[in-house]
Amino acid sequence: MEIERKFTVKNLPEELSGYVCHQIEQGYLCTEPVVRIRRQDDDYYLTYKSKGLLAREEYNLPLNKEAYDHLKTKADGNFICKKRYCIPFKEHTIELDIFEGSFAGLILAEVEFDSVDAANAFNPPEWFDEDVTYSSKYHNSTLSTVDPADYI
Repeated sequence: MEIERKFTVKNLPEELSGYVCHQIEQGYLCTEPVVRIRRQDDDYYLTYKSKGLLAREEYNLPLNKEAYDHLKTKADGNFICKKRYCIPFKEHTIELDIFEGSFAGLILAEVEFDSVDAANAFNPPEWFDEDVTYSSKYHNSTLSTVDPADYI
């Protein structure tokens, strides 16, 4: 089960270079239900996500590079490229996504939780802006199907 809240960002925290950063590339084989392929650094995954906004089922299966490259040719729509910074915040980790390529300029922050109650009790840091948890507009699967100009 994935339980997460998602936010737009007012401004970036200082010293981003001091945090762990992953390079992510992902494409979508299907958006209903979500079936995604992802390269994160040198690791590859196939992911299934059920419908939902705050909480939804998520399953990750490892892929090798050859399987990823094969499935990449079958992905529809926009490929999503981003840098993900992992920023410790209290007992959580903020995943700060700075989009590149077609979505350059879009910045989102996600925080995952162990329970819906914990998610609802979360007080975000000052540099967060709008809570977009309940808007599918900011799901990466939605981004794969839209005109990037509508987001930047």
